[in-house]
Amino acid sequence: MSDTFKALVLTQEDGKTVHTIQQLRDEDLPEGDVLLAVEYSSLNYKDGLAITGKGKIVRQWPLVPGIDLAGSVLESSSPDYKHGDRVVLTGWSVGEKYWGGYSQRQRVQSKWLVPLPPGMESRQAMAIGTAGFTAMLCVMTLEEAGITPDKGTVVVTGASGGVGSIAVAILAKLGYAVAAVSGKADAEGFLRELGAGEILSRAEMSEPPRALEGQRWVGAVDTVGSTMLARVLAETGYGGCVAACGLAGGADLPTTVMPFILRNVSLRGVDSVMCPPDRRRAAWGRLVDDLPAKALGEIGQTASLEQLPELAEKITTGGIRGRVIVDLNA
Repeated sequence: MSDTFKALVLTQEDGKTVHTIQQLRDEDLPEGDVLLAVEYSSLNYKDGLAITGKGKIVRQWPLVPGIDLAGSVLESSSPDYKHGDRVVLTGWSVGEKYWGGYSQRQRVQSKWLVPLPPGMESRQAMAIGTAGFTAMLCVMTLEEAGITPDKGTVVVTGASGGVGSIAVAILAKLGYAVAAVSGKADAEGFLRELGAGEILSRAEMSEPPRALEGQRWVGAVDTVGSTMLARVLAETGYGGCVAACGLAGGADLPTTVMPFILRNVSLRGVDSVMCPPDRRRAAWGRLVDDLPAKALGEIGQTASLEQLPELAEKITTGGIRGRVIVDLNA
């Protein structure tokens, strides 16, 4: 085993974010009770903001970004994990407040880890990543609200992005009729391959709604927020549920109480960062069976650490479709 390993490190100089590929040693890593060999990570919108410095994501300097990682345990002082165990980590402010996945080795807290489910490899876990984990939580939220495939169509906003595309694939696999909203004119074929039966334009769904519109959806996975979420709520049918997990379009919500009190619509928030361990394990277990394997091949592209700065710029300007998997050994 080499004494040094490669990592993407963010520092701050004159108020600007600087990224460099550095050779580190185990003693450079933060405190934690588990040392990991990181095999794969992924590139999320939040990672793009951190690397480019466009968003106030980083909360300590220096920082190794990367909010997802998967690999195997090298050393552990935790009774829950031993050498060789396969694990996945998402959330818990890793890649923001704590060092994250863009390093060939990382030291973390054992309470952040989830055992990799049987039948899932680390590359597959990172093709899924926080985006897929969040999508699965959204689907579980709809199920818990009583939204079943026989009740009608579920609409997914931001459907060509990471969370949205995986949500489309999971819902379709489970037998739901899925309508996909995308702002990318060339995304229709991609979304139909994932299982969407109806494609809606971002422009159409961004029109400010009346307090109530025609009832089109029994449920929704919303990654956008703002006016689009207001329209989705106004178009959701009686007893429907909207699982909201993102704010790509803004944090405001220009709506009324009408959908809630006249149509018994529920709006449920979905958080993947501080999600409790038991629910994490349940969601990852579901992903083994409920996400079609072919969807990951269609969604993902693979990159090296050295390619991340360029890809980070692209993901913050809407230039990437679906998931980017990061191979730490590439």
